[in-house]
Amino acid sequence: MNKMTSAEQSINQPTTAYVFATWAALAIGVFGYLIGLWNATLEFNEKGYYLAVFLLSMFAAVTLQKTVRDKEEGIPVTGIFSSICWVAFLAGIALLILGLFNAQMLLSEKGFYCMAFALSLFAVITTQKNIRDVAGAPNKENLSFFNASKKSDTTLSDDDISNEI
Repeated sequence: MNKMTSAEQSINQPTTAYVFATWAALAIGVFGYLIGLWNATLEFNEKGYYLAVFLLSMFAAVTLQKTVRDKEEGIPVTGIFSSICWVAFLAGIALLILGLFNAQMLLSEKGFYCMAFALSLFAVITTQKNIRDVAGAPNKENLSFFNASKKSDTTLSDDDISNEI
């Protein structure tokens, strides 16, 4: 089993600016895609198709990222589950490409959906990675907005200081 040392974990801990950037990219990608879909001159069933493909892809991307990382960290993952994650992820991308290839829309619209989709995929994977890195980090004070309850005005004892180092 691969166990990281405290120093390795703190190196992998994302900065607050990076976390905000990934959340912003996720919001821009998701809202861009959804607003574009809302305003599109497509039939309702076509909008449903593109929404379902988008949701499948976002969930598959997060699940695949977690599965790959679990395997890397020595956490057991069954081969069938890993395969299902890859199939769902690749199917979502293939369905979007197939749908856009056959769609009766301008090339600029197709490009817009591809770019918003790609940005959302990258951002959802990175955001999930950041959440996991922060959850496993020994020093979470830098990213306290992830914590449900924030400590206020606490005094560190000598034991707390030695644990932080």
